[in-house]
Amino acid sequence: MQKLKEIRQTILQMTHDANVSHVGSALSVVDILYTLYFEVINIIKKSINSNDRDIVILSKGHASAALYSVLYHKGFITKKDIESYAVDGGMLPCHIDKAKSPFFEISSGSLGHGLGVGAGMALAKKLDGNQGRVYVICGDGECNEGSIWEALMFASTNHLNNLTLIVDFNKLQGFGTTNEIINQFNLEERMAAFGFDTYSVDGHDINTLKKILLKTSNKPLAIVAHTIKGKGVSFMEDRCEWHYKSPNDEQLNIALKEIEGRY
Repeated sequence: MQKLKEIRQTILQMTHDANVSHVGSALSVVDILYTLYFEVINIIKKSINSNDRDIVILSKGHASAALYSVLYHKGFITKKDIESYAVDGGMLPCHIDKAKSPFFEISSGSLGHGLGVGAGMALAKKLDGNQGRVYVICGDGECNEGSIWEALMFASTNHLNNLTLIVDFNKLQGFGTTNEIINQFNLEERMAAFGFDTYSVDGHDINTLKKILLKTSNKPLAIVAHTIKGKGVSFMEDRCEWHYKSPNDEQLNIALKEIEGRY
């Protein structure tokens, strides 16, 4: 897919040029963001202030390069914005800053807050009689946060069937594998027990993601999207160190060629 290839290449170029980390996290979540913005959600540039539009919250904000690249290729931000990534005073900081653009729904930083904020937005939509869904993307490591589970209970108690949680389950976090740090076996069953309609999918399968994301229910929806950290670049895939590293010149050239050949 040409567009998805270009989005991945932009992520690699951004993280190389800025010499910043989290390229692995960005490459694991990018197919989810692509599916939302290009295949699913109701949002156009001229109606960004509409109360009936869909909302996407990237709670795992360290993967911001993926969101920025998707928004750029969607036409919502500019090439100049992309070139300011991680530059002092630039438009695009490493962690999302809501004040920088109406397309950034919340500021990010400390993990665990996105689902609670998203649940509040979903409840507000219901109370105000507004259309549109709220989509929240969390990391699997982020699900260690107790605030995630508080928000799950809140969402099911308030019957927020306009809320979708997507877990980017790449099985790695900052200091090792997710299950070594806090075992998350049967995450789907646990979320179902909290009152969500829950699905387990391949997080890199665009067609399956789209099919599940378009489902309707009388419950909030949770999707455990099984992904690969660093997806698309052989030497980054499933490697914890790419949570922190950025590609050097040689690695960038190799990575760009691999993406060119795989997509």
